[in-house]
Amino acid sequence: MPLPHWLPDATLQALAAENNLSETAFLVGGQGAYHLRWFTPVQEVDFCGHATLASAWALQNVLGETASEVKFQTRIGELRAVQGEGGAVVLDFPRIDPAPSARTVAELETLLGVPVQEVFTVTAGNFSVFAVLESEAAVRAFVPDFSKLGDIDDLVITAQTDAAAGADGKFGADFVSRCFAPGMGIPEDPVTGSTHSTLAPYWAERLGRKALKALQVSRRGGELLCEVGPQRVRVSGHAVLYSEGTVHLPDESA
Repeated sequence: MPLPHWLPDATLQALAAENNLSETAFLVGGQGAYHLRWFTPVQEVDFCGHATLASAWALQNVLGETASEVKFQTRIGELRAVQGEGGAVVLDFPRIDPAPSARTVAELETLLGVPVQEVFTVTAGNFSVFAVLESEAAVRAFVPDFSKLGDIDDLVITAQTDAAAGADGKFGADFVSRCFAPGMGIPEDPVTGSTHSTLAPYWAERLGRKALKALQVSRRGGELLCEVGPQRVRVSGHAVLYSEGTVHLPDESA
């Protein structure tokens, strides 16, 4: 939602709640430089990928932005977007490497009810618990019981794809993931670009290459191309125009 100036935070939160999407992006700025904020239906968040991709695409394809590179000032620092091959949007994100978790594998297996190979966390962004499962099939089949997760408000599960079975189809992904954030008002996020600032470095180390294909296997699904650098991660994907509309706010001065 492009804005001529910032509205009160309570108004932004009310708009995000009314939209009832994983995140609503709000932008203020122009000429290739914007301030960008993201709100879930219940709170503002520090980092969001797919709403950033949508914002960049909408600016350059619908809202008349002519700059070849769009810069966003955000809570997590400066993010950049350029147009890639085939109409893709290429996002430049900070690299957020995995860190040891205070939670044990045994604890996560009890909470999730499935075998877990590894647990890690991050020191920035939104998601705090990452669990590596034993297979792509396990990630796809996982059914969260939020009543058993205790104080885990945000969870990412991931696994290497089963290339032999070709489970991910023609895209040929290297790894899969799903993201749950009930504490942020998002039972399951359809596609989560921000987590790939961590997932891509993790799998790059595991698989021994810097360029990776990622598949988020939510019900809707999403395909992401990742390129891991020493300090940044480039994440790219596609967007399409789904809807346009106008929001009418009451005149509070009346």
